[in-house]
Amino acid sequence: MSGLIPQPFVENLLDRIDLAELIGSRITLKKAGANYKACCPFHDEKTPSFNVRPDKGFYHCFGCGAHGDAISFVREFDGLGFTEAVEELAKRVGLEVPYDRAAKQEIQQARTLTDALDFASRFYQSALNGQQGRFAQDYLKGRGLDSAIIERYQVGFAPGTGTALFDAASKDLKGPLIETGTVSDRYGRPRDLFRNRVMFPIRNSRGRTVAFGGRTLGDDKAKYINSPESDVFHKSREIYGLFEAKQAIRQLDKLLVVEGYMDVIALAQHGIHYAVATLGTATNQDSLQALLKQVRHIVFCFDGDQAGFRAADKAMENALELMADGLHLQFLMLPEGEDPDTLVRKEGPEAFQQRIDSATPLSRFLFDRQSEGLDLQLPENRGELRARVEPLLNKMPRSTLRDAMWHEMLRLCGGRNQWQQREQQPGRWRDQRRDRVSEERIDVKLSKDSILCLALLEAPELATEVIELARSSRQFEQSRAFADWVLANSITDRKVLTRALALDAAARQRFFHLFDGIEHIPARDKTLANAREILAPENETKLIQRKLAMVRSGEIDLKSLSDDERQALKRQLTLNRAEDAT
Repeated sequence: MSGLIPQPFVENLLDRIDLAELIGSRITLKKAGANYKACCPFHDEKTPSFNVRPDKGFYHCFGCGAHGDAISFVREFDGLGFTEAVEELAKRVGLEVPYDRAAKQEIQQARTLTDALDFASRFYQSALNGQQGRFAQDYLKGRGLDSAIIERYQVGFAPGTGTALFDAASKDLKGPLIETGTVSDRYGRPRDLFRNRVMFPIRNSRGRTVAFGGRTLGDDKAKYINSPESDVFHKSREIYGLFEAKQAIRQLDKLLVVEGYMDVIALAQHGIHYAVATLGTATNQDSLQALLKQVRHIVFCFDGDQAGFRAADKAMENALELMADGLHLQFLMLPEGEDPDTLVRKEGPEAFQQRIDSATPLSRFLFDRQSEGLDLQLPENRGELRARVEPLLNKMPRSTLRDAMWHEMLRLCGGRNQWQQREQQPGRWRDQRRDRVSEERIDVKLSKDSILCLALLEAPELATEVIELARSSRQFEQSRAFADWVLANSITDRKVLTRALALDAAARQRFFHLFDGIEHIPARDKTLANAREILAPENETKLIQRKLAMVRSGEIDLKSLSDDERQALKRQLTLNRAEDAT
């Protein structure tokens, strides 16, 4: 909506606002030269670090970093959106916001709907406090809620009669109530959607009611029902309890995400004011993005039954695509049969807070869940773990966290460390393990064609020699093509070659798969030395003779040689025998 307000009007508005007067109307300011100081309204502090510069038109807190102009202050302090903040300031200096006609209609429509929903919320609160709400009052009292917390969350009661809300609404609100689905005209006559239910208003970040959740007090099949979506309510974007959390804690740094309305309220009743709930059966990416707009530290809290673990797995999978360095997600799984409401009342807020503080980080939760039922001492199960984890990690954007989790997967699935630890342990591990072939480090064997290609990459001046050698054998087709291209482009420098491969689209397409089969690239010196042995046949013959002697003396094992090397030794042995015979 901010784009609908002309920028010149915004700048003119900011010029007219006395920033010190505006902020001073909400907090106590003390003069400090040409500026003003105060304790920051956005975080707790004892020494004033909040500075107001009226001449510059901005404020800044040296404690928490809060910074902005008059609009941003009103947005943060009053919990308003950009449009509402501009309207508030415009009213203060006697200006009218110059919306176009379409924007005015859209804003007016939204206000009409929220006005109707705010009326419904007041109606439900009044019904709870009346004679007809006695049973609902007893229910809430039995759940341990006091009047202060009920008022703070504006909990109410929907009477059981079918049209109580509709009958109480004025004529201009009846249509909006039907439009939001709070009253249904599905069968040709109005009927309240919520009947004989405890009502939980769902408020947006500005405190306006946009929908309701209702818990039955009877034997309805649906224990909870929510308002249908409307122009002002999109359930995947709204977070229940967020407005109240921001009112209680000016500078939110963490959110505890629970599953139900009563969980949020019960935790707030016990002093844990940063609990919120997403709407719907699962925490999807829209609700995650709405949460991450508020904080970068989220603790998901789920019941410890199978449904709770399924919900946690779903939240984890949806979160992976959004994970970036600096985000901190944890999972708190409660004992089976408990939820936050029952547990905080049973063990108290301090014990529950300790559970929150020791919640499992996302990385550990992922590996714990995926390795359930697997014995990682078995190679088959290590392979199964990788098959489960790798697709999840591939969902994550590139980050330090992703790299660390990838290395952890390789560590768990590699199994070598576990074997080493078992060998070092005396007693039963050594007795139980079976004899195994000793694991030794072996060098990666490359074909001669691949070695020459790597050598050209390091020293393109070898291209002429590579082509001359390639004419005598078909085993050098890749290196010959690479050398032809190098000579055709008159490349003699490694940097020039790298730049040409990077910028020449035709070359990239032609040589894109040149090194696909190579898992390990040898050092430059070793690559060039190996290439020289291939390019100089007499040197290669000497090398073969030397390796043959080493095989005969037992210095190297014939099995450690590549197929090409064994064939070369076999040919050399035949030649030696022929020479001996003559």
